[in-house]
Amino acid sequence: MGSTSPPDLRTRTIRIWDARTGTAVSKPLVGHIDWVWSIAYSPDGQHIVSGSRDNTIRIWDVETGAAVGKPLEGHTASVRSIAYSPDGHHIISGSRDNTIRIWDAETGVAVGEPLEGHTWHMRSVAYSPDGQHIISGSHDKTIRIWDAETGAAVGKPFEGHTWPVRSVACSPDGRYIISGSEDKTIRIWDAETSTTVGGPLRGHTGSVVSVAYSPNGQHIISGAIDGTIRIWNAETGAAVGKPLEGHNGPVWSVAYSPDGQRIVSGSDDRTIRVWDASRHASIQYPFSSNPVQPLAYALPDMNGWVHDLEDHLLYWVPPDCRIGLHSHALLTIPSTSRVRSVSLDFHDFPYGTSWTQIFNSIQP
Repeated sequence: MGSTSPPDLRTRTIRIWDARTGTAVSKPLVGHIDWVWSIAYSPDGQHIVSGSRDNTIRIWDVETGAAVGKPLEGHTASVRSIAYSPDGHHIISGSRDNTIRIWDAETGVAVGEPLEGHTWHMRSVAYSPDGQHIISGSHDKTIRIWDAETGAAVGKPFEGHTWPVRSVACSPDGRYIISGSEDKTIRIWDAETSTTVGGPLRGHTGSVVSVAYSPNGQHIISGAIDGTIRIWNAETGAAVGKPLEGHNGPVWSVAYSPDGQRIVSGSDDRTIRVWDASRHASIQYPFSSNPVQPLAYALPDMNGWVHDLEDHLLYWVPPDCRIGLHSHALLTIPSTSRVRSVSLDFHDFPYGTSWTQIFNSIQP
């Protein structure tokens, strides 16, 4: 029998970044023993809560980076989504064990029994702005509303998505709920009637895994597996401008800054990007703890030179070395280093016992 190796330490940590400079603030927060799936700030900004594949929730002191108390334990599977109540008194968690739990944020003690009703695991949980209700999105393709005080389900499940629901959020006035799904659409729902408002928002070419409202409720943002972020008019459902492009992998998380002027996104490319919400443009280099970040994807020109995105000459490739640089080659240039190095991605490149296949297209 094979064994599963533990995840890289970097996937078990939380990092805090200076939003203006993009630099890491203090050392990584270390404590989880498996992947961290979800994080959230407390309303007063003094604490961070995290949910992990190690089945636990942890609370952290933002200023010191120290864990506060012991891990919150009770779930029997990965904790996929976390949220603070608007007053900061409670934390909710959604898990692959198909339940939602409510926790006392000060003591870490579970409040009441788990909320049960979904038939498959949780992907997203959120509070209504007044803190009276909890919204959940599940792999069972539905959205549910719960009474935050009693834990009872409110009304019937919201049904309409044809694939799992990956993300849910509530409008600032509490009247609407938005959901992003693996069916590549976003839906807007009337929170009181459980009915959709207008048709699905279409445009992404991959699963929509993160959605959020702007602070004024006028816009919706979405992040998807297709590597883009889209902005939508919350009233009409129309796309606003072109997709925000820059990440080199799926966009797992998106959020607005409190003033609504910035959008932040986290991606599978191990970077965080900040965007100007009105200009739809990236405003600085991506935040990353990875020293090598893509700046250009290029092949040598006809003279053997490789250029960066501003057409500066980076280096020259000798003729006898160019034969291996075909359409599958990826040249990655570090954006932060003065000494520019190169790494080659040999995906689909013949090697090992099949190395002679590289000569198949060469005529004698």
